[in-house]
Amino acid sequence: MNNPILLRDFGTTGLKVSALGFGAGHIGSPDMSEAEAAALLNATLDMGINLIDTARGYGLSEERIGRHLRHRRQEFVLSTKVGYSIPGYVDWTGPCVTAGIDHALSLLQTDYLDIVHFHSCPLELLEQGEIIEALLAAQKAGKIRVAAYSGDNEPLEWAAASGKFGSLETSVNFCDQRVIERGLATAQQRGLGLIAKRPIANAPWRFAEQPYGDYAEEYWLRWQAMGIEPGDIAWDELALRFTAFLPGVSSCIVGTSNLEHLRHNLALVERGPLFIELVEHIRQAFKTHDQGWTGQV
Repeated sequence: MNNPILLRDFGTTGLKVSALGFGAGHIGSPDMSEAEAAALLNATLDMGINLIDTARGYGLSEERIGRHLRHRRQEFVLSTKVGYSIPGYVDWTGPCVTAGIDHALSLLQTDYLDIVHFHSCPLELLEQGEIIEALLAAQKAGKIRVAAYSGDNEPLEWAAASGKFGSLETSVNFCDQRVIERGLATAQQRGLGLIAKRPIANAPWRFAEQPYGDYAEEYWLRWQAMGIEPGDIAWDELALRFTAFLPGVSSCIVGTSNLEHLRHNLALVERGPLFIELVEHIRQAFKTHDQGWTGQV
């Protein structure tokens, strides 16, 4: 790790993760060449980022991580997601989870997976217990180190309180704060690791007008309603530093296909927490204007 100050305990799992993680969705695109994927993945580790988050649903991502980073497996914490899209298996069943873990092990060319999440699994399926039993059986067999849940709102709150999981992944940002006093607080109390996804709220400041149908549309509406005054700080810096230093957040993941963008984000996180007055301003703006703003799945 190039900068040890960025390493954090991942709850009580025994893992340590960088405060900024790499979301590996972009490297799953066939528009990115193998050479570009290899260069980006290796540069990510070279700059000290040790958490790589991928998923079954991210195209070529798992395959490319296995191909280009298998020789550096001990240098990073590998997070992936299962539960669906395994040929011959019904989604969200115990056998599908077991087969999904085995398939991920093969694609990622590793003997173990550090963190394995259910990927936005509905609450009723969590409550039935079958898929959790399959995940915990894989953990007992040494195939995975941490059983985890990735999602938002009621399923996340259930997972956080269940005692079944060692970590969580959820949307956390200045436009998505309800989880702070719900999922994050419970995770911290129970010693769970927590990965914050969408830490910059899909960058709504990119749009001068409402971006209809865009991934950032809901956050843009919230951003406008909140009326935050950032002062002299740039929006990307405000957003990333706000999320990265929230109590209970172990690491926040930013996906990119641009190495300079990743370096820029790392430099922002290295500046440390925002002034407490600005954090309180952001928190109050959300509470004042919250119109039933649930977590964005």
